[in-house]
Amino acid sequence: MLRRVRKLKSGKIWIGYYYDGRDLSTGKRLEIPLGVDLDVAKLEWAKLDRKPVPKIVRLMNHLFDRYERDVIPNKKQSTQRENLLALKQLRNAFGDAPVEAITPQAIAQYRDARTAKVRANREIALLSHVYNMAREWGVTAMVNPATGVRKNKEVPRDFYATPEIWDAVYSKAVPELRDAMDLAYLTGQRPSDVLRMRVADVTDGFLLVAQGKTSKKLKIRLMAGEALNGLGQLVARLLEAHRARGVISPYLIVTESGRHLTKVMLRHRFDDAREAAVSKALANRDPALAESIRSFQFRDIRPKAASEIDDLADASRLLGHSDRRITETVYRRVGEIVKPTR
Repeated sequence: MLRRVRKLKSGKIWIGYYYDGRDLSTGKRLEIPLGVDLDVAKLEWAKLDRKPVPKIVRLMNHLFDRYERDVIPNKKQSTQRENLLALKQLRNAFGDAPVEAITPQAIAQYRDARTAKVRANREIALLSHVYNMAREWGVTAMVNPATGVRKNKEVPRDFYATPEIWDAVYSKAVPELRDAMDLAYLTGQRPSDVLRMRVADVTDGFLLVAQGKTSKKLKIRLMAGEALNGLGQLVARLLEAHRARGVISPYLIVTESGRHLTKVMLRHRFDDAREAAVSKALANRDPALAESIRSFQFRDIRPKAASEIDDLADASRLLGHSDRRITETVYRRVGEIVKPTR
């Protein structure tokens, strides 16, 4: 078999394989193309050379390469980042192993050896999808070895921002952070979705939301009967502030100078407000409150909203969940309101 390497005009390197044979009628040397895939070329070479067909041994790294090239780019940016981090760990553990050598026991050992237990669950889930794709690609016909492997137990975050914690941070927040906190609470949306909300999303008495993670679309009411509800009043105030200051940004949440409030800017402002609130609590000799404030994260506003809506069905719809159990088990962080015996 011959291997040919050529540099294309685009700068990419092309590699092709050929059978070094002869024309039976003339006896002249003849190169027969075998394709660009080495495994396929080996099979074709064996047929032409009348040799036993070699068994293809693919390594997991080859499979990871193809998954990274063909599958990951079609996912959302945040998911791509997570997948690439998971692949790095999987390559370290399984990269040099043959595809059909991975067993459920090996995956279980990997799970137990990982100190980052939640990350291990995500990595095993990705490994399972890699094997499913390998079966579709015809790389292997083996049963997915990750199927049925027990995951590490995950305990959902249960922090609840009480009114005291909320007020402590809110009182130290700059105006744009207050706006972001209010908008996040009243809509129950993820931080990234809150920051993406635009002036053009306010239409016909609704705030239109397209969730980035799930692509779920929502129309959140801005009216309660003939009057504006709490969210409607907030949106009206934000729009009026845009007009008064001559803001040209298309986003609802902007800084005092009219710039779009980015994720990084939000994190810095929230951290500053939280630290100022902690310092005040310590100055007032309330270390318990200070410790609770330290645990408060902007992402806790979404479950706070879910916890403070009486009707579970309403909370689930606002958060965009298709299964109420997710809202109930992960996002509802206060006890259910019940009646006493008497």
